[in-house]
Amino acid sequence: MHPFTMLNSLRLPLAKKQNRVFLILDILAFLITPALALWIRLDGQVSWSVYGLPLLIGTGIFLLLKLIVLRLFGFYRHDWSYASIHELSALAQIAGVIIALQSFVFLLSGNMMTIMPPGLPRSLPFLDGLFCAILVGISRFSLRKIQTTQKQQTTETGIPTLIIGAGMAGTSFVQEAQRNPSLNIHPIAYIDDDQSKFKLQIHGISVVGNRHRIPEVICALQVERIIIAIPTASGTVVRELAEICQSTGISTYTLPSIEEILSNRAHLSDVRELRIEDLLRREPIQTDTQPVKQLMAAKRILITGAGGSIGSELCRQLLQSQPTAIALLGKGENSVFVIHQELLQVMNEMRDRGEATPDLQVFIADIRSRERMSAIFEQFQPNMIFHAAAHKHVPLMETNPPEAITNNILGTQNLVNTATKYGVQHFVMISTDKAVNPTNVMGASKRVAEMIVLSTAKRTGLSYVVVRFGNVLGSRGSVIPTFKRQIEQGGPITVTHPEICRYFMTIPEAVQLVLQAAVLGRGGEVLMLDMGQPIKIVTLAEDLIRLSGYQVGREIKINFSGLRPGEKLYEELFIQGESYERTDHDKILMVRNASHNLPETLLEQVIVLAKAAFQQDIYQIRHLLQQLVPEYTPSQSLARQAHDRAA
Repeated sequence: MHPFTMLNSLRLPLAKKQNRVFLILDILAFLITPALALWIRLDGQVSWSVYGLPLLIGTGIFLLLKLIVLRLFGFYRHDWSYASIHELSALAQIAGVIIALQSFVFLLSGNMMTIMPPGLPRSLPFLDGLFCAILVGISRFSLRKIQTTQKQQTTETGIPTLIIGAGMAGTSFVQEAQRNPSLNIHPIAYIDDDQSKFKLQIHGISVVGNRHRIPEVICALQVERIIIAIPTASGTVVRELAEICQSTGISTYTLPSIEEILSNRAHLSDVRELRIEDLLRREPIQTDTQPVKQLMAAKRILITGAGGSIGSELCRQLLQSQPTAIALLGKGENSVFVIHQELLQVMNEMRDRGEATPDLQVFIADIRSRERMSAIFEQFQPNMIFHAAAHKHVPLMETNPPEAITNNILGTQNLVNTATKYGVQHFVMISTDKAVNPTNVMGASKRVAEMIVLSTAKRTGLSYVVVRFGNVLGSRGSVIPTFKRQIEQGGPITVTHPEICRYFMTIPEAVQLVLQAAVLGRGGEVLMLDMGQPIKIVTLAEDLIRLSGYQVGREIKINFSGLRPGEKLYEELFIQGESYERTDHDKILMVRNASHNLPETLLEQVIVLAKAAFQQDIYQIRHLLQQLVPEYTPSQSLARQAHDRAA
């Protein structure tokens, strides 16, 4: 359970006790206010012998009305420690209802009961209701003020912290820090570029200027920590802020991105260190999730490669779409075990909130095994598949071509054949930009796998599609974990070439778009995600060195080792002859003619390719891949390797 959820659950009994005390105080106030209202209305000239009995009866009637109204409005279910404008508005509405009811009963009683003397002021119900609202408000908001003051005094012992961003996220975080001393954070000022906020006070904290005043403010206020509290900020903005903050030498942290918050992977109050993903963060994707939920609802979904970076994130996001069942299929038992345990915990929390959860099943299997796949499909009966299982590491597949062929191509073919046999209507294959004009075995094998899926869609008319995108940040075997490990070892960081560039996405963003693509595809299309602008790998290395608190070139050096086998300087996004069109989603392109120019003898060629892989014939593999993928240009290292083997 999240610490703030636990904190709120512990607060519930305390709130009930507070409301019992407030009920007693309210009753005392309600017994006094009619007499007070009459005394003020008559300027203190009250004849108690004349007004005493009617006032006593009226007080009893008014007391009963007030308690009934407050009960109906749920007034005693509020936690007044968090009283705000919402509670104040509710109090004003309740006071209006009480005044209206009291006035009606007062007039009705005056006409029907002789005990009401003609001289009793008709303003009595109004004044009584007004005084009641004032006294009740004072009692509630005094509690809030006392507790806030106590907490602020407590948090003043925390670390003096500068909050960058006086928007909703920043101000909400300040409130949380003031309420919860265990965070050990003492917010002392806001920084915000919005000039209309300058010199304003929000939750007792002043907005002292824009980002250019950060160094000055840090010196003047003796700041010891900086928190960038702008979850929706783009990577460019975060990068600029990070450079200013890091130049001061003060520890800089951030709140999670809006993607992390919306996907329930983090809470607004989860302060963490800056990551490379924050510097590359793009504008938040505006996505309508309802079509995804409609497509996934009541589905039995099988995810291959479920333990991988993309596969595990697919599991997380699909869990929110209320499918009937989710099957996790993977060859590596450890990674599948980890995501399975994570999903079980999330599902327990969902059940606690009264939400429905899917049937969750786990299969450890190799997609190349026909018998195993048939047994799994027979047992699970999927009607939708996300195929994320693949060998993706370019240099390793360059030196192990048979494995790339059997896993990426034959594994995909086996999965597709089994899916059509069992009537699976939706199939989404996760591909890569390395399949475009490939220079390596991995890319070429993924391109052939694309062809197999597209040809199946063309032959059967089923909704089988391919989603193609570039690198994802933080995936296993990617540059970021490698660079982090090298920094921990004291450097140097190794980059293959100073000009090498790649397209990058965060894992949640990529999966979010994959799910959207699944909705858009009708069958036989390649859907390509908009990857934004390519990023130099050396820039990533420099950013990561700075984020780790080191100086580039001085404390951690960067060495260039030369391009690896099969590696390009620049990845490409478009294949000649493919027709790219915009879709209803501005971040997704569609290749509608993707299945039009497939080799007529594709299946026969795949059989020959499989035979070459089983025979470990690297020369034949290269030759057959070039026939299947004419745009494939193998690296010189592989050509040399094949020549040596043939000799």
